[in-house]
Amino acid sequence: MNFQARLFASCGVRMLPQPWRLFSRAAEDMALQRIRKVLCVAEKNDAARGIADLLSNSRMRRREGFSKFNKIYEYDYQMFGQNVTMVMTSVSGHLLAHDFKLPFRRWHSCNPLALFDAEIEKYCPENYVDIKKTLEREVRQCQALVIWTDCDREGENIGFEIIHVCKAVKPNLQVFRARFSEITLHAVRTACENLTQPDQKTSDAVDVRQELDLRIGAAFTRFQTLRLRKIFPDILADQLISYGSCQFPTLGFVVERFKAIQAFVPEAFYKIKVTHDHDDGSVVFNWKRNRLFNHTACLVLYQMCMEDPVATVVEVVSKPKSKWRPLPLDTVELEKLASRKLKINAKETMRIAEKLYTQGFISYPRTETNVFPKELNLSALVQQQTQDPRWGAFAQRILDQGGPTPRSGTKSDQAHPPIHPTKYTANLQASLTRADGNEQRLYEFIVRHFLACCSQDAKGQETTVEIDIANERFIAQGLMILARNYLEVYPYEKWSDKVIPLYQKGSRFQPTTVEMVDGETSPPLLLTEADLIALMEKHGIGTDATHAEHIETIKTRMYVGLTADQRFLPGHLGMGLVEGYDSMGYEMSKPDLRAELEADLKLICEGKKDKSAVLQQQVQKYKQVFIEAVARANKLDQALAQYFGEATEIAEQEEVYPAMPVSIRKCPQCNNDMVLKTKKNGGFYLSCTGYPACKTAAWFPDFVLDVARDESVCAVCKPHPVHRLKFKFKRGSVPPVMPLEFVGCIGGCDEMLTELLDLKYLHRSSQPASSASQQANHLQVSNSFNRASGENRHVRGTTNPAPGHLLSLSSTRAPRPAPPAAPDDGNNTVVCNCGNEALLLTVRKEGPNQGRQFYKCSASTCNFFLWADQQSEDRSNGAPRGPALPQPFAGRGPAGFQRPGGGRGPELFGSNSSDSGGGTVCKCDQPAVTRTVQKDGPNKGRQFHTCSKPREQQCGFFQWADENVAPGPSGDVSLNHFGTSGCSRGFGSKAKRPSSLSPGATAKKPRTCSICHQPGHTRKTCPQNH
Repeated sequence: MNFQARLFASCGVRMLPQPWRLFSRAAEDMALQRIRKVLCVAEKNDAARGIADLLSNSRMRRREGFSKFNKIYEYDYQMFGQNVTMVMTSVSGHLLAHDFKLPFRRWHSCNPLALFDAEIEKYCPENYVDIKKTLEREVRQCQALVIWTDCDREGENIGFEIIHVCKAVKPNLQVFRARFSEITLHAVRTACENLTQPDQKTSDAVDVRQELDLRIGAAFTRFQTLRLRKIFPDILADQLISYGSCQFPTLGFVVERFKAIQAFVPEAFYKIKVTHDHDDGSVVFNWKRNRLFNHTACLVLYQMCMEDPVATVVEVVSKPKSKWRPLPLDTVELEKLASRKLKINAKETMRIAEKLYTQGFISYPRTETNVFPKELNLSALVQQQTQDPRWGAFAQRILDQGGPTPRSGTKSDQAHPPIHPTKYTANLQASLTRADGNEQRLYEFIVRHFLACCSQDAKGQETTVEIDIANERFIAQGLMILARNYLEVYPYEKWSDKVIPLYQKGSRFQPTTVEMVDGETSPPLLLTEADLIALMEKHGIGTDATHAEHIETIKTRMYVGLTADQRFLPGHLGMGLVEGYDSMGYEMSKPDLRAELEADLKLICEGKKDKSAVLQQQVQKYKQVFIEAVARANKLDQALAQYFGEATEIAEQEEVYPAMPVSIRKCPQCNNDMVLKTKKNGGFYLSCTGYPACKTAAWFPDFVLDVARDESVCAVCKPHPVHRLKFKFKRGSVPPVMPLEFVGCIGGCDEMLTELLDLKYLHRSSQPASSASQQANHLQVSNSFNRASGENRHVRGTTNPAPGHLLSLSSTRAPRPAPPAAPDDGNNTVVCNCGNEALLLTVRKEGPNQGRQFYKCSASTCNFFLWADQQSEDRSNGAPRGPALPQPFAGRGPAGFQRPGGGRGPELFGSNSSDSGGGTVCKCDQPAVTRTVQKDGPNKGRQFHTCSKPREQQCGFFQWADENVAPGPSGDVSLNHFGTSGCSRGFGSKAKRPSSLSPGATAKKPRTCSICHQPGHTRKTCPQNH
């Protein structure tokens, strides 16, 4: 047999069915022979130290890791048929944690319903990063990894977390699993000789449970907490009202028992009691009928007995009686007995047991097995205890009388034996004496329980005497103990003699008393912790490892309290929650939902169910319950109102919890969703859901009164989908040709919206025309997130950003003093769209434009608007700055704007002349008319074709009369600047306007189209592009 076969020979350890090596045996042997250094990782530092101490014969070398709590122990050991260096270290429980991705971690980031489908990630919490760094550093020098975590579900999952971290550094690392149930020399050496592979299925079951607990717990907790804090602000303002699919049924057991006591109606009963005094005491004969609830019937029978109250002995039976020794100890029984006998709660019991285990004093304390395996040497374990002055003589007697003979239970998890002591030393007692008393008491209990298991049942003789009085039968019982056996070492149970005189069958005697007594039925008692654990185990709520945790949770949340005699009493909040959910028709406090999940998890471990199928099924089940619970949330309010008083009314339209975020587009920086949000002081912005890791945000100017996502998607902008937005602008803040309400795209294809909202895109003059629209698809935004509205905002970012990214986004600029208007010489009169002289006004409202002058229609009959400083700028330029605003067509605004109600035609800028359009036909199939721009600006005097119908009937057709001129020399593609000053409020680019006050200001070259290279229009409105 080669080394590989020897290494993985059975030796009592079940091998996993899947192959773990895909290459030849020769290659396997060669790979094992190359191993010189092995990294071993235990679940806790105490376990790592204990295992290293045993395997190194106390000759290990200790050194520090990055974490001061997790040391590194090195020693030489014979493994894989050769001498290797073992590097033993540890984690501190789970190394990685499940949580929602960043946007969903914050309570107000989304509707709780979204948590059922939100993305989840596994990450290393900050306080465990040092442990992770230690593993990454150490594994670089090692050729193999051995997992020494606890051999249960959680331990297997922790093992795979360790493997994940180590294989990220060294993908070809060989991985092994050590399986053991106690930290003793024999156990750990056996584990080293019988290494196996980690069990993926067991780990999968834990992943499913963790993800479900996170989704279900977070969704219901946020829903309950956010709602009930608003409904009962005076009582629950700061209360976390958590929900867990295990903690809620646990609470349900407590509430159910309390309600049973409340609903209990005592009922009177009656019975006949007979006593007979003798030299050694008094014998009580109990009525064989026990009791009657009818007073008259009992009275009749009593009177018949009193007519001739002489007792005849009709039966005397004597038979052997045994009191059974306890079964081997599993986790649930340990928790229950420690609670009942030692008055130590379950959480503290498991903490102490865990400590005793890592110190090597007891076997693994998390086990479902109550049958000792045949291969376990019980005699050797009993022998260790013979030296104790308190129970040593009893242990020796067990060995002398044929050795241990434990009872066998019916449960086995096929992983760990029942809990038992693993060693006895003088140092052990000294160690525990220095510790708190509970450690000593719990260790003593485990030892005494183990010895009691290995002993004999207590033996006795029970005598039953039956008498007859007037045909009514009465019974008395006596007990004589013959051999106490296990009771000698197990003081936690009582069994005492009950002496009765010797009665002869057929003899008659006069009873001392015959009386009719009454009583009342009594309600059940409140649950003790042991009762609660028993119910949880019976109904499959949690596991032996988590019972204590769930009980502790409902105590810390103040859902339940403890009475003076340590019984559970539900609080008002606990009662209200259970009653509220039960009244909805979903018995969420009942154990059925969770029990189904626990059963599925077992099937995953056994390979009978698929991880993803169970996960999907359970998520959908709880999601449906959640949706209906939210719909009937008023039932919850009503239930709690019984205990907390009148509930605060919430208007139907008021949001109790945040709306579900809807994605507008992908973030250009991190590719997460960008969603619309509302600023605290009013206004809107587009935020990356990756915040705070990604601070990308688009802040809309203050003149955006409202914005919402439209269902339409831009066909041009990428990455798809980029949803259009429905804007509502403040009157007077946008160009006259733009409606106050419209739908537009901020993905980069809307040049008009880009400049209006101050979204700037990088254009390259050398880019081909076909890709020009795609060049400006990605939003490059300022990384400043917490910027207050109305403050000076400076452009951030790189001075030379990569092509295709927006340079910056800034919603408001510093207020600018209005330059003095040009003197009115009679030729500078500003005329509105009605043809009348415009009115000059000054902005009074606080904001970036306070003090700035503007023109508007004096009669308020048209939407004319013009900044005074923009007008003076236009006149100071020797040449037009650029074309007029791109004009809407066919009821749609530029770059995909939808114009409600159709658009205003370009005649707003033209004369009233109706010259024929020279054969040009409008969209009505009618000859177009030619008009001339009369308004001051870069296009004054320029002719254009438009529809000949009255303004309100126009089809929206527009064409410059000179746009069919032959192409001239090529021009550069520059940033678009609107010719109309009505758009200037939206501008904030680094390219400053030429000031009318600056001497020597030179005229700008008119902007030309990038396709035909003619001025007066852009490539989007170029006839050659259609």
